[in-house]
Amino acid sequence: MLMALISSSHLSIFSTFLIFFLFSIPHFSAETPSPHYLKLPLLHKNPHPPTPSEALSADNRRLSTFFSALRHHHPKLPVTSAASFGSGQYLVSLHIGTPPQRVSLITDTGSDLTWVSCSACRRRCSPRATSFFPRHSVSFQPYHCYDSACGLVPHPKKAARCNHTRLHTTCRYEYSYSDGSITNGFFSRETTTFNTSAATLLKFQRFSFGCGFWNSGPSVSGPSINGVLGLGRGPISFSSQLGPEFGHKFSYCLMDYSLSPPPTSYLLIGGGSANGAVPKAKFSYTPLLKNPLSPTFYYIGIESVIINDVKLRINPSVWAIDEFGNGGTVLDSGTTLTFLAEPAYRRILAVFERLVKLPRPAEPTIGFDLCLNVSGSTRPSLPQLSFQLGGDSIFSPPSRNYFIDTSDGVKCLALQPVTSVAGFSVIGNLMQQGYTFEFDKDRSRLGFTRHGCAVP
Repeated sequence: MLMALISSSHLSIFSTFLIFFLFSIPHFSAETPSPHYLKLPLLHKNPHPPTPSEALSADNRRLSTFFSALRHHHPKLPVTSAASFGSGQYLVSLHIGTPPQRVSLITDTGSDLTWVSCSACRRRCSPRATSFFPRHSVSFQPYHCYDSACGLVPHPKKAARCNHTRLHTTCRYEYSYSDGSITNGFFSRETTTFNTSAATLLKFQRFSFGCGFWNSGPSVSGPSINGVLGLGRGPISFSSQLGPEFGHKFSYCLMDYSLSPPPTSYLLIGGGSANGAVPKAKFSYTPLLKNPLSPTFYYIGIESVIINDVKLRINPSVWAIDEFGNGGTVLDSGTTLTFLAEPAYRRILAVFERLVKLPRPAEPTIGFDLCLNVSGSTRPSLPQLSFQLGGDSIFSPPSRNYFIDTSDGVKCLALQPVTSVAGFSVIGNLMQQGYTFEFDKDRSRLGFTRHGCAVP
């Protein structure tokens, strides 16, 4: 049976080709002539910046489930997001259906499936900002359980057996999150509508997404949350589905949401950059690595860590992906802080403690190992942290990306150790702020630049 082949730990050549074929054909309306790129504003989920403790708590919940998934491999299911949707995430607005309905989704490079909270209401529906109404759309189509695409999503444990003789046997999916939240519904197809950089209207037909009718828990509810926009590397992610038309490339610019007024962040599908005009010469590039046991994530290779132009003595094996899929470094938009393998973290912490001459605060900040009293300094001098990446590129973020204000006059090192054996290092969105990151799937590389995204 084709679905069994797709759901097995190793896809057959035929089923792999079929899935690629189904999701690599662009389904755009004829009215759209060759769009340049899509530029979508990103809004911060919470207009008030999260406290460091809130960010740390949300990150720990998210990563604990990432690591748990690595310890208990389920080859039949794609690796999915463990997001508990901490306050440090970004929202994007889309229009789905015919006629279009507006939804706000959390952008997540750590998952593939895009899903939307749905309502079965047909008539006299009370306005609900958190729901998409499929019965109000003439273009809504659920997949059948025997469709090959159904093998790409995780199913409920007690799902009914697929009946090939019944026309309306729908494809059910279920995602569970680290705080106990669940989204359960129908894997479906819809039309999404965008405005492109060429000032034309783009309609993408047969966009595959999850229509979640049964959602529960804090991660999947709230006045500003309609669901998740999956930007992972799998074939059903938002970026992969639109990839054939836009060169299998997307980028984003994450601005510092703690500034007032907050500058606008952007997500771009296709070429260009956050302002549509960053020259390629301005980018530095590093290869995107693959982990067969975690195919969703964007892995990069850290070769060494440099502080104030001095390379630290850290064994290269600390950054390697082992035969069990553990280790490595992931760039993740859904994690706020940066988490590093414990041997590297301890070495970096020791060097910072030795170099920083500022006094320590009277009261400790729970969850952070190094905090500084900066009340007597308007612009404290802090060591420069840099990462030498594969491809001979250097990532040197400003100190505000790794020292955060935890209270008045107190800054703390925004790095955390990864203590789990089945863990990996994570470059969070705080460390990414002020950079345009370009994910080029065709060339399997990550580009980054401060040009066009940095705040003076």
